[in-house]
Amino acid sequence: MGTIDVNSVSKAYKKYASRFGRLIEWLAPYKVIKHTKVWVLENIKLNIQSGEAVGIIGINGSGKSTLLKLIIGTIQPTTGTIRINGKVAALLELGMGFHPDFTGRQNVYMAGQLLGLNNNDINKLMPEIEAFSEIGEYIEQPIRVYSSGMQMRLAFSIATAIRPDILIIDEALSVGDAYFQHKSFERIRRFRHDGTTLLIVSHDKMAIQSICDRAILLNNGKIEKEGEPESIMDYYNAILSEKADTGWKVKQTYTKSGRIQTISGSGEARILAASLYSHNNKLIETVGVGDRVTLKILVKIEKNIPDLILGYMIKDRIGQPVFGTNTFHIKKALHTLHAGKEIAFNFIFNMNLGEGNYSVAVALHDCDTHMNKNYEWRDLALVFNVINIKKYAFVGTAWLPTEVEINER
Repeated sequence: MGTIDVNSVSKAYKKYASRFGRLIEWLAPYKVIKHTKVWVLENIKLNIQSGEAVGIIGINGSGKSTLLKLIIGTIQPTTGTIRINGKVAALLELGMGFHPDFTGRQNVYMAGQLLGLNNNDINKLMPEIEAFSEIGEYIEQPIRVYSSGMQMRLAFSIATAIRPDILIIDEALSVGDAYFQHKSFERIRRFRHDGTTLLIVSHDKMAIQSICDRAILLNNGKIEKEGEPESIMDYYNAILSEKADTGWKVKQTYTKSGRIQTISGSGEARILAASLYSHNNKLIETVGVGDRVTLKILVKIEKNIPDLILGYMIKDRIGQPVFGTNTFHIKKALHTLHAGKEIAFNFIFNMNLGEGNYSVAVALHDCDTHMNKNYEWRDLALVFNVINIKKYAFVGTAWLPTEVEINER
């Protein structure tokens, strides 16, 4: 059983106007206050059940790492309580707890003892730790000669040598190379399958959406939103863009199917409709693998704008990008558009996707990305299904027609 209960937790640090303020407070014969309190977390309520995977996102300084440190007990809350049930393994600051002058092997023993293991346990686990970390002869070298990636490999291998009840990770895996990230996430997925509770802080949209059951958005030390990972990540990406332009607005609404749709932008141009049509120009919601289709998007110009780029992104059922492009990259940008004008865009392609449920996000902006001037970004503008009617059986999200040559000798 691995559960986490955070009940009305707040954390404040003392801020002194001068370097002598703390000394005056300590030495004064009567109570003197020379500080102000800076609240980095306020009234956090969070309950994570056994076997659940929760992702925490937010801009730098929003309180993510502070919350994780409070949960594992390296710092104490100013107010509120935290209850943990189960054995915890945590990867917070890279190399935290490693002694730079000790060898990797010596640090394995030190870190293992902090996890509650005795020397006999560590002796048995050492071959697996060495094999998984893949740092070779560096296991006998001092930690100070390790690269950041090597430190992360060793730290992750130690923390996950035995499946914990609760695994807490704070961006540590972003340091490693692509191969080790893949290897690490495979181990995390196996732990999840076996019942480990997971709490992860990451800016990696794919990691949050592929692993987590729900996501929490922290903003200015408070929980701003909580819910299904795709909708929270869509909202987070929208507010990141909003910070670049105070004229933008972000809103979330429910679609007819009950999914949460995020819409953001200035409104200077709007998406009126997005539809999928078959090769014989029939409106469809289901398409066969490899079929020729047309994605039709109708746009209205609300204010005079100098440039217009339209982009679309096809996502799979959990919100992972499958394919995306825009008219900037296709060399079809439009210029000098006047209010009241309506424009129909037709994107024609073969639906070379695997079976499953997909959605389309559509964006209107003024250059190659929406980060400069976002007229409208609409997630879940269109939802459709792909089925396999005429192709041979295959797995995955991409249909790659294959020819085989076989030569017997």
